[in-house]
Amino acid sequence: MPGKQVIVVGSGNAAMSAGIAALEAGADVLMLEKAGPDLAGGNTKYTAGAMRIAYETSDALLPLLANRNDPRLPHTDFGTYPAQKFADDLLGFNEGRPLSPEQRVLVSASYEAVRWLAGHGVTYEPIYSRQSFEKDGRHIFWGGLTLAAENEGVGLFDMERSAFEHLGGRIRYSAGVTGLLTKGDKVTGVRVGDEAISADAIILACGGFEASEAMRVARMGPAWAAAKVRGTPHNTGDGLHMAFELGAAQYGSFKGCHATPMDLHMRDFGNLDLPPKERKNYRKICYFLGVMLNARGERFVDEGINFRNYTYAQFGRAVLEQPGHIAWQVFDAKVTDLLYAEYSFRDASFVEADTLEDLARKLDGVDTAAALSTLQDFNAAVDDAPPFDPTVLDGKRTHGLALDKTNWAQRLDTPPFRAFPVTGGITFTYGGLKVDEAGGVIKEDGTPIAGLFACGELVGGVFFGGYPGGSGLTSGTVFGRRAGQGAAS
Repeated sequence: MPGKQVIVVGSGNAAMSAGIAALEAGADVLMLEKAGPDLAGGNTKYTAGAMRIAYETSDALLPLLANRNDPRLPHTDFGTYPAQKFADDLLGFNEGRPLSPEQRVLVSASYEAVRWLAGHGVTYEPIYSRQSFEKDGRHIFWGGLTLAAENEGVGLFDMERSAFEHLGGRIRYSAGVTGLLTKGDKVTGVRVGDEAISADAIILACGGFEASEAMRVARMGPAWAAAKVRGTPHNTGDGLHMAFELGAAQYGSFKGCHATPMDLHMRDFGNLDLPPKERKNYRKICYFLGVMLNARGERFVDEGINFRNYTYAQFGRAVLEQPGHIAWQVFDAKVTDLLYAEYSFRDASFVEADTLEDLARKLDGVDTAAALSTLQDFNAAVDDAPPFDPTVLDGKRTHGLALDKTNWAQRLDTPPFRAFPVTGGITFTYGGLKVDEAGGVIKEDGTPIAGLFACGELVGGVFFGGYPGGSGLTSGTVFGRRAGQGAAS
């Protein structure tokens, strides 16, 4: 008996996971991608490829590694990241909500989903450069985020596409889906311009609405008109519009999004003239090693409240909400060697001075006197007793400020001083569709839309007020796999 005809709309990590799962289940799968070959892959190519998973021991990670003979491994402490810790991290961003059903699925299925991809040739490597610090001759991992796909997001897309095509999947590029075909209450295919393509099931995996300024403003507020779009220009809410036209329920936090501080002078859509691997270099997420000032010369967040994995999504929003939608990240020479590569990237924007007074005068758009006063008050408030230790929440803090820094607070006293201008960047949106246990899209009345499935950014209820780094790609794989299995069954 021939397999079901399944169409996957989109070609990012969630779409590829759905396509691979559907092919495994015996379906014939056609993937329709709005972009051409160069920009295929949705937001996946723009990521660092990190995937957050629950694991009890370091041994659980070894089957996933591209190089199990890496000489650093015997000197590496991966720690543990049990399911309860993953759940607690999600709860910390839920603004008082209990875990959603989608979050429970994400946690419980995270390891198995990533290992499933490994069974299809996707390999991973420890994130030594961004998630570990050397301490007493060992590489100590922190923040619960350990592995990324080999060659980051570009590598993840390439490996998934290879697996998809090896199983017999087909991809059409420059084939943006413009509508859904229906017969009675069932979705029976899609429309690509004037062309109608029939199928037994459709999987929407074409992203959220972050690349639509009009939708951002309507759903999230006027400040989001100024957001830099970090990822693909093609995620303009097409899948949401098509599903809502069929009565799909609106589900999750439509005001929430994955955001991050970005270089102020980055162009929208991650500077598409650069190789995809380099586009991530416009993030600026080492604020925890220094301080951030707004145009009033004031600090506006506790830069050290937690590891940056748990704060960059909220701090990207916080920067965007400042006057002029800008801030400056200030560091001294003590942390130069700890700053990530994006701070020395060829196009990195910064100013430098040998005194804080001169630095404050160079902060374009900032109240100079207020900025200098803030930096001097910060220095005076630093507790010198606790040792600085970036591998843990070290408790090295300030005392007596209106907004104290609670970890990694070091005096800014070693020239040269550098300051980097940033704004808020948006990667993906949180609001989306309600799906059932098979990935089927649910209507407002609680019944499924026959023949319609969804995964990836389109699934609402996974994230609310924030985001533990690396969870987005894992979510795409978890819900993509379910949708693929559901569509093929």
